Amino acid sequence: MTLDRSTLRWNGWGFARHDDNVAGVDKLWSFLAEALGSGPLPHTPAKPLAECKLASSSLAFGDLAPFQQAGCDVGLTPEDRAFHTRGDSYRDLLDLRAGRLDPTPDAIVYPKDAAACQRAVEIAGKAGLAVVPFGGGTSVVGGVTPLKGAHRGVIVIDTTRLDRLIAVDRASLRATAEAGIYGPFLEQKLNAEGVTLGHYPQSFEFSTLGGWIAARGAGQQSNRYGKAEDWLVSARLATPTGPWSTEGFPASSAGPRFTDLVAGSEGTLGLITEATFAVHERPTARDYRAYLFRSFEAGREAVREIVQAEIPVASLRLSDEDETHFFGALSRLTSPPKAMHKVEDAYLKLRGFGGAKCALIAGAEGDTALVAYARARIAEIARRHGALGVGAAPANRWFKGRFHGPYLRDPLMDRGLGVDTLETAASWADIPGLYRAVRAALLETMAKVAGKGLCLAHISHSYHDGASLYFTYLWRRPTGGLEAEIAQWHAIKTAASDAIAAHGGTISHHHGAGTDHARWMAAEKGPKSMGILRALKAELDPNGIMNPGKLGL
Repeated sequence: MTLDRSTLRWNGWGFARHDDNVAGVDKLWSFLAEALGSGPLPHTPAKPLAECKLASSSLAFGDLAPFQQAGCDVGLTPEDRAFHTRGDSYRDLLDLRAGRLDPTPDAIVYPKDAAACQRAVEIAGKAGLAVVPFGGGTSVVGGVTPLKGAHRGVIVIDTTRLDRLIAVDRASLRATAEAGIYGPFLEQKLNAEGVTLGHYPQSFEFSTLGGWIAARGAGQQSNRYGKAEDWLVSARLATPTGPWSTEGFPASSAGPRFTDLVAGSEGTLGLITEATFAVHERPTARDYRAYLFRSFEAGREAVREIVQAEIPVASLRLSDEDETHFFGALSRLTSPPKAMHKVEDAYLKLRGFGGAKCALIAGAEGDTALVAYARARIAEIARRHGALGVGAAPANRWFKGRFHGPYLRDPLMDRGLGVDTLETAASWADIPGLYRAVRAALLETMAKVAGKGLCLAHISHSYHDGASLYFTYLWRRPTGGLEAEIAQWHAIKTAASDAIAAHGGTISHHHGAGTDHARWMAAEKGPKSMGILRALKAELDPNGIMNPGKLGL
């Protein structure tokens, strides 16, 4: 079972008929215009596909017939090629909304099984065609841009017809599935067997198992269920030199674990066709609560203590002062006026939380006893750091709408605004300086190139030795056309990424490298490690056809 692509936006996020609940709220646009110090926001709609110029495919029937003979369908329609032209990064959307669809894949190849994937990769290699693996296409770092490199053409191999749950091993708590299965369908099938993977990235509804692995992704409950590299047991890949399967032992000292090379490989080593992964018994209890702290520093220390005390939490999401204020204001602007707001404000002021504050969403999942223990310990530590518990209702609202955030981007861009995200991770010792440096870089550069900007941040994944920082930033786009918009974004992105590299952070915690982060890869990994990565690619992909230009390869 797969998604009907005709129901999705080809140049934006999610379902085309989704009600974003903000497009008609004039108060929101006034709020943002005031926050950014600008005049009324303009109307800047995206070009419809009918007005976009799509280059003709450079491939002839003779180039495509071998793929069909190998058990693959081939897509050549404008709609099919446009959908696979970019991912979902801000940079991708600038192109798509302006109608710039070059580079465009020459054809979309849909294998029906793993064997057809292998044949398709081999055919592409013999024909001198670059291959871009494509699942849900939700990369936000340019991970699926169809670059052909030195090759004569480029095809996209779409894996979404590989959508079977193959097996569930209840004794070992493992499952095996094909890589093209979408998140909701995978969870439905696992739940029917009484288990869960528990991997819920914000892209969950529109991303695939193979994509999560390729990007080394993280779900919103990663404290309990882990990132992709934690739950991935083994993988099978189609490569230009033949099938590659990694080992799947619970533990082994027989040399390095090669499965670790698959997670984060972004399709540069081969096309992931199948994966075995750890699963958990479905939780019988769940509890999410909200707390308010007087400062980001106090909340950060509480999160660190909770994690280092090894309390079995599922999720800890701590918003800084600006993010807490922004989403609180947004919620009130997009919902009917409530008399209770005045009562809530008066109560918070009475308790000493009338000014700036930071919100923590803390969740636990498991059996009843485990959840009760986690809830009590979280509350104890939060109170010790000066927090005020504000109950389950705010946390449950977040939980219910936790996949809806990306829908806000399209109406913002329809109003002349730019909005992007970036994330990183560092040790607890480096987190304070890294937060200050990246935030300053974003605000200073947005002030320089856009007059003013908003910067929101949160901690959303935490570990014994460190945590991730996730930044969302908004600014006014220029009026000079696409090239001016790209230059503006590039200046902001570069300043923030340079700050990350200079202050102890990784260039990406869970989004991947793609094209957007490729220039920082060599410095982070070092020359010897990049040499090893290139040697591995030469072994599996000697002609460099697999996803050129990603990971700095």
